[in-house]
Amino acid sequence: MEKDIRPDKWALVTGASSGIGREIVRLLESYGYGSILVARRRSRLEDLAKGLKYKSYIIEADLSQPSAASELCEKLGQLEEKKSIKVDLLVNNAGFGDLGFFGDTDLGKELDMIHVNIESLHILMKYYLKKFVIEDRGYILNVASSAGLMPAGPYMSTYYATKAYVTSLTSGVAKELRDKKSKVVVSALCPGPVDTEFNDVANCSFDIGSIGPDQCAREALEGLFKGKVIIIPSTKMRLANKLSKFVPRDILIGICGRQQKKKI
Repeated sequence: MEKDIRPDKWALVTGASSGIGREIVRLLESYGYGSILVARRRSRLEDLAKGLKYKSYIIEADLSQPSAASELCEKLGQLEEKKSIKVDLLVNNAGFGDLGFFGDTDLGKELDMIHVNIESLHILMKYYLKKFVIEDRGYILNVASSAGLMPAGPYMSTYYATKAYVTSLTSGVAKELRDKKSKVVVSALCPGPVDTEFNDVANCSFDIGSIGPDQCAREALEGLFKGKVIIIPSTKMRLANKLSKFVPRDILIGICGRQQKKKI
């Protein structure tokens, strides 16, 4: 039976089928949000939707494809107009990584990663930011990584570079919004290791302790609604980030490279 409990607020969540995205969708209900669920695997989205209190909408999309984000924006516009939905929260969560020596890693996979982690995020962010600025309200959460706070990540070089783009873009736009005295909030979520399917896709594992996706989602939304620009879940990772600022750049890259090389 189709749910008919419509929320007053709507969120768009990419990469909603698993991990952090799935937990954010579930937690958003406690804030009164219904969600438009976007991911490649429709069956997983349908399973997620069945357990939600509010009515939700599903859009199947593979954001690794060059035209996917633009096509998604068209579908979103049609859905919002047809169903009288007004999205005021965007969660750019879709993304993945890869591990290995840059000269050996697969170029096709890396280009897919760039399409998902950078291009699609950029397009969706701009699409909704324009709407939010006009209305002077709204939230954008870009899911980056603690990798995006590092100067580089040998043996995951492309992934680290994509996440540095996300943190840089988010920080820059957040400053522009402050200068405009806009009420729109833009944040970057920069977690360390999280217990998700990311490791399987990236072909790696982590030596340091992970947090659960539920904790990551909870701290993400708390930080977003408080207006934090950079959100780092867990006390351990916040401390590690502070300490890293006192380590020379070359040494920090070397430490990171040794840790990543162990995973190969």
